[in-house]
Amino acid sequence: MAADAEIDEGAAEAPKSKKKLFIIIGAAAVVIMVAGAGLFVVLSGNSAPAPDEAKVIAAHQSFIFNLPPMTVNLNTAGGDEAFLKLTVALEVANEEVMTEIQPRMAKVVDAFQVYLRELRKSDLEGSAGIYRLKEELLRRVNVAIYPSNVESILFKEILVQ
Repeated sequence: MAADAEIDEGAAEAPKSKKKLFIIIGAAAVVIMVAGAGLFVVLSGNSAPAPDEAKVIAAHQSFIFNLPPMTVNLNTAGGDEAFLKLTVALEVANEEVMTEIQPRMAKVVDAFQVYLRELRKSDLEGSAGIYRLKEELLRRVNVAIYPSNVESILFKEILVQ
């Protein structure tokens, strides 16, 4: 019977030692992960390039060409009159483009006037309406001054009454 008691004690100690072993392995894994994460943070935080390695990026310089203010009647199906007062500036890449498009400004203003007179007051509501107006004016100015190109339309004033 004494031999049976020794076997039972050995069997009871085996699961306890396995639990301790798993706890020790788990704790070691957590310590290694925390140390690795700390090392990563320290090394990635000091990633500023040396001055000789830094790239110098030239600022994009553009030129602004101001158009005269335009006031047009909006298209109304009923009877109430609606007006649009619009002041626009054209953003171009360089001074050469500005001098190229200057003689063609009458075509640009004409293209704008024709388009703006067909707009309804509801076409200009919300940011989506203004975005569509901006995109359409950009398309029309680039058609009118081809082969030159305008990069962007800048609204200085939009008034709808």
